[in-house]
Order: sequence, then structure tokens, then C-alpha cells
Amino acid sequence: MSSGIFITGTDTGVGKTVVTAGIASLILKKGHTVGVMKPVQTGMVLRQGKPVSEDLEFIKSVIDKNLQSAEAFSNPYLFKKPLAPNQAAKAEKRSVKIPVIQEEYHKLAAKKRFVIVEGAGGLLVPLNQKEFMSDLVLALDIPIIVVARPNLGTINHTLLTIRSAREMGIRVLGLVFNYSSKENGEGEKEAVDFIHKYTGVPVLGTIPFFPNLDVAGMKHGNLGKKFKMDLKPILKLSVAAAAKELRALEIQKMDKTYVWHPFTQMRDWLKEDALIIEKGEGSYLMDTHGNRYLDGISSIWVTTHGHRREEINRGIRSQLNKVAHSTLLGLGNIPSAQLAQKLIDIVPPNLKKVFYSDAGSTAVEVALKMAFLYWRHKNGGNGKRAKFIYLDQSYHGDTIGSMGVGGIELFHDLFKRLLFDSYKVPNPHCYRCSLKKTFPSCRLACADEAEKVLKAHAGEIAALIIEPMVQGAAGMIVFPDGYMKKVARLCKKYGILLIADEVAVGFGRTGKMFACEHEGVRPDILCVAKGITGGYLPLAATITTEAIFSAFLGEYKEFKTFFHGHTFTGNPLACAAALENIELFRKEKTLEKTEKKVEQIKKGLERFKDLKHVGDIRQSGLMVGVELVKDKATREPFPLEEKVGIRVIQEARRRGAIIRPLGNVVVLVPHLTFSRKEIRILLDVLYESIEEVLG
Repeated sequence: MSSGIFITGTDTGVGKTVVTAGIASLILKKGHTVGVMKPVQTGMVLRQGKPVSEDLEFIKSVIDKNLQSAEAFSNPYLFKKPLAPNQAAKAEKRSVKIPVIQEEYHKLAAKKRFVIVEGAGGLLVPLNQKEFMSDLVLALDIPIIVVARPNLGTINHTLLTIRSAREMGIRVLGLVFNYSSKENGEGEKEAVDFIHKYTGVPVLGTIPFFPNLDVAGMKHGNLGKKFKMDLKPILKLSVAAAAKELRALEIQKMDKTYVWHPFTQMRDWLKEDALIIEKGEGSYLMDTHGNRYLDGISSIWVTTHGHRREEINRGIRSQLNKVAHSTLLGLGNIPSAQLAQKLIDIVPPNLKKVFYSDAGSTAVEVALKMAFLYWRHKNGGNGKRAKFIYLDQSYHGDTIGSMGVGGIELFHDLFKRLLFDSYKVPNPHCYRCSLKKTFPSCRLACADEAEKVLKAHAGEIAALIIEPMVQGAAGMIVFPDGYMKKVARLCKKYGILLIADEVAVGFGRTGKMFACEHEGVRPDILCVAKGITGGYLPLAATITTEAIFSAFLGEYKEFKTFFHGHTFTGNPLACAAALENIELFRKEKTLEKTEKKVEQIKKGLERFKDLKHVGDIRQSGLMVGVELVKDKATREPFPLEEKVGIRVIQEARRRGAIIRPLGNVVVLVPHLTFSRKEIRILLDVLYESIEEVLG
């Protein structure tokens, strides 16, 4: 495992490049391999007609020539003008992107025991319009060494740098002081001593005075002789890396000893090498061994704007400084009220009231209870309308009530004796139509089957519940055009409520904020969860019309109160996260930017049709299902015992992407801010994994 160090300074021109060269020389002499990175070089120079980083060329020139072969250098961004990185990039109509730098860093880290990264200026030098050098340090997750000059003003500048780093969660490994004259100035030693005593940060070394950075006096190993440096804290990083490996094994053992995982055959889990995630950044998840994986399923369809978004982090921190939780039973709180208003602003316009819970299953439970009680209150206490219509292969959660309207036999039949009776109707699964028909010549015959049930039993049915446009857990079954609209019309025709379960498909997942918008459907009840907080905290909402809400109003003694609630209903931290997530949709125009990505995925999936064992490709927005079959002509599925889906996703994991199987269907659900490059990589990984496993 590689160890990284980031060299920053109290200002520009304090000697970071010399320190980088000196540390590299000393580590090389200890027999370790070293990579050096200059993420952004402004004011580039031309050597033999080629643009080069002047700082990296300087470092190469002063490192012992006998050790040159062990070196590796990287400079992801070169700009002509000697300006701040954001300004130099803007002048060339370019932008500095942290993920690009991360990728180059990890390439070096894969080959070298130590990687030294030299920053530009200080921690708050802007890289682009939104991010600073400090954001790069946090993304690389490495400690810093601060370079300073021990002259007048150094105490203020150095203390501010150290304080800022610590407040941002950046570890300060040590200080290096660069002397700017042959003789130590008055008070310079006292300043260095004061900084060390006040901060507790060790002084690792000093740079002797070199007039005008005399390269001739430093090259061929001379710098290593003059530059005195305490390497112990740096070399200990290597020991720390080994300790991290040991800890990773301990965590895996702890997991296997105590944790029971959902939807997981634990016999297999206990036998196999477990993937334990430690952290995330942008589109990537990192495991306890330091390996990076594209999060190709948005952590089970919850992440919307990527991992560790500072805006959402900041919103949570701000609320945490006020109150973490207070109940909504007889009280209110500020974030839940503000979020309710924001939700009403973005949902279909007929919806007016928000009831909070904490998961998709609970949002559905609430909807079912509301629908049942709505008719009971409306009909003067008559509870005859106590049944529901649901689609075959539907999934609405794992609690008893939500399983009562679930149509996936594998999940639900085991609990059948615990569930209430309702009416199941055919789903619009065009690839495996249960009615043996073909779209569009079928004229949506599956919806006609739903009408037959409605016609016969409308008087006892409270509502029809549906996942608009995509049945996710069934294997990304995408509805044919017109089906959703036809079902909505049938509900109106027969006077029953329509419950839209948008737990999985809401918040931009299908290309619209809510999937029911694709066909202009306005449900009576809307269930949302998963993406509501951007994937940060558990929160759900059941959103209803004014008419449904009004049916529960009455005198206290009438007991029309909705007797349902959860301990963490409307949790302020979760609501604060959701507010920031929704604001990101507005500020970054997320949905508008998603359109091109949806088209990119569509085009990228075309080549999958040529793979021998790809039977069907289903896509709605950023939700993709690739069904693998044993025989393409007959659509014969692979036997489950062959674990084809599992084998494909395991191969994808080896190639650096986390995806998920649903039986023989491999699922992709990238979050909404995946870059076009990341989408291309994800599609390549899936294609190559299928090809490797199945040929």
C-alpha cells in the first residue's frame, strides 16, 4: 500500500519545490521508490518544443542521477500563464478537475511506495470555481507538510494555515522552514520555536539558503547533503499503511463474526473475501485496503449527486450544531417544515400534504393505511374498501404491509400466511409477456386485465399501487409507452386511488424528477425515499392530496386522527440533507445535464446486443437492466444455481466497479452526476465482464 504526502505552503514562493526534491532524494536514498506529482503547473516552459513543468524539471535535475531510474513523475495539468490555477485554466477555456488528478495519483501510487504531491501556493488557492487546493488534499486523503519562511509575519501565516487544515480535517504531518538569507534574522529561531510549541506540530527540517535557487549547487545529490530532514514521521506512514492492512483484516473478521447482511446468503459471505467500504468520494467508493470502485448502483439507488458533497455535508453540520432530533408528535421543527414546502413545489401540483417516515417500506405502509382509512372516514366508518391492486413482480418493501402488495414470489411467498389478500394483475413485461402477446400490437392487453379486476371488484378496492415506469427490483422492467397513463385513467374511471411508489424511480433516476411525469400522471398518493437526501440519511415521505388529508380532520372524540408514526419522523438532520440535495438539483441544473448522459448510455448499450448471452437490454433514464440468457433465440434463462449474475458482478468488481445482480439481470444505476468518462468506464467494465464470464 502506497503512502502519500502533500507539500503545501503558507504562500507562493516559500520553497515547496525544493522541499519536494529534498524529501524525494532522502527517501530514495533509504531504498524506497518515490513518485512525484505536480497536479497543476502554471507558467509552463517549452523544452525542445514540448511543454513541461518547470518545477518537475527542477526536481529531476537535483535528485541523485544514480536514482533517476527509480523515479516517476506526473503533471496532469499544464497551463501557459503564470496565474492561479483557476485563472490560468480559465484563460485557456479549460477547468481543473479533481477526479482527473485523483486518477493520476492512484496510477503513481500503484507503482511507488511513496508519492509526494506538490501543491500550488497554499491550501486556499482555488483550483476551479468551486474547489480549492484543500479539497484536493481531502480527496487524496493524505497528510500535509507545511513549508514556511521564518521571517517577520511567519507566525501569523503558519498558524492560520495549520488551524485551517485542522478545521477541515486535514492532518498536518510536520513543518519545514526555508531560510531566505545566509544569516538567521533576528527572532527567526524564536518564531520557529513558538510555532512548534503552540501547535504541537513537529519541525521536520530546514532548507539552507540557496541564492536564487542555484540549481547548479543542488543537482546530482547535493541537495540531499545540505537539506537536513527528520524522515521518521514520513517513513512511519509506511508502517501506518501496514497497520491499516491489518486493521482491514480485523474489520472483515468483525463483520463476519457479528453482522447479518440483508438479501445475502451468509454461508457464501462467510466463505468469501468480503468487500468492506471505508469511504466514498464523488462517483467512487474505497475499501479498507485502499482500492477504488466506481459506484455503479448509487449504493442501491440512493446517491444522487455523488459521495461527500460538501454542500450536503455543510447542511448536516449546520443542523447538527442546533439539534440532531426532536419529535414531530405534537411538535414541529424548522427543516421538516422547510422541506415539506420544497417537496410540494416539485411534486405533481395536485399533491399538497407531506407525511414523513424513514424508509421506502414505511412510506408505502403509510400510503396503504391512508388509502384504507380515507374510504372508511369518507363512508362514515364503512371499511369495505380494504383491498388493493398490485402488479405481478412488483416490489414495495419488506415490511408486512408493503409485502402484502408485493409480487415477487422469491421475496414474498415465504411470508404468504402473514399477508393480507389483494388482487395481483399482469405486469407489462414485454420481453417475457405472461399473456404471450407483442407490443404494440397487443394494445396494452395487460392493462385490460387490470380493468377486468376493477370492473368486478371496484367497490372493495381502496387503491392501485404501482412503481411508475420501471419495476426496479424485478430486473428493471420498463413500461411500454402509454401503459402508465392507461392505468391512471382506469383508476379514475372506477373511482379508486392511485398510489405511485417512486421510492426507487424518484429524484431524477428516470430522467424526470418523478417518473409519473413521463406520461403526465397525477397520483393521489406519492411515496418517496432513497434519493430524497442524496443518499446521506434515512428519510421518506408520503405525499397526498388535500382531499385525502381533509378526510382525517374532525373532533378529537371522533378519532379520525391518523394513528401512525415513527420515532425519527421528520428528523431534522435528514431533512437538512434533503433540503441541500433539492437545492443542488436547482443550482446545478442536474436534470438538464442528465439528458445527454441518458443518450450516452443508450448509445453505449447498443454494442451489448452483439454479445451471445445478452437477451434483453432495458433502460429508463439512468436505470439499466441487462438480462443474461442461456439461449438468445429461445430466451431460455440460465439456471439460478449457475450464479451467472453474481459471477459477472464479481468480475466487474475485479475491474474496479460495483454493480448488482437481480438473478440473471445485471443492473446499472449510476448517480446523476457521473461524468461522461465515468459512464464510459462503467459500460466498458460491464461489457468486458459479461464477455469474460460468458464469452
